Amino acid sequence: MHHLIRLFEPYLHQYGYLAVFAALFLEDFGVPVPGETLLIAGSLLATKGEINILVLLLTAWLAAVLGDNVGYAIGRYGGRALVLRYGRYVFLTRERLTYAEGFFNRRGAVIVVVARFFEILRQLNGIVAGITRMAWGRFVLYNAIGAALWVGFWGTLFFQVGKQGERIGFLYKRYEPLMLAALALLAAGIVVFHLVRKRRKARDLREKSDHLPGNE
Repeated sequence: MHHLIRLFEPYLHQYGYLAVFAALFLEDFGVPVPGETLLIAGSLLATKGEINILVLLLTAWLAAVLGDNVGYAIGRYGGRALVLRYGRYVFLTRERLTYAEGFFNRRGAVIVVVARFFEILRQLNGIVAGITRMAWGRFVLYNAIGAALWVGFWGTLFFQVGKQGERIGFLYKRYEPLMLAALALLAAGIVVFHLVRKRRKARDLREKSDHLPGNE
């Protein structure tokens, strides 16, 4: 957390909310800039009172919505050929676009809402929505909902983490043995589950084989 603040603090001090807005706006139509990281760094900085968390969240939401709408326009009016032709300049490959299209074609509006929580889908969901000619009004609605959920989740989470950082660190140290034991039990349970499942499948296959006409 402190590393994030140190890395982006100069930009946040110099450009303030504009730095967060620009990064998220560009990231949301495919430009490889650290928009999510700047949002997190800004949220951590807000715990020191140097940035207003509500203004930060509103700025990030607006940038995310507008950026995705630019992506939608690129996909809608430029088409897949244009995206592939110039996408290589921002590391947008045919494989990445195909990957995003696959998710979008299977889930549609649901992907627009949750895409921000996944790398690649976050940068391409507006472009893919435009390419597939999703109704613009429908896209705007689901995109705005998804942006609100994503910005609210990361912004609020790291704002609270920044405020409770010392307390969380103390609790982690205090309960670390119990946490490690719980993780070990969970891992052991998963291993046992898979072993039992594997043996059950093998037994079922043997039973089916025994009942085949040639084996009776």
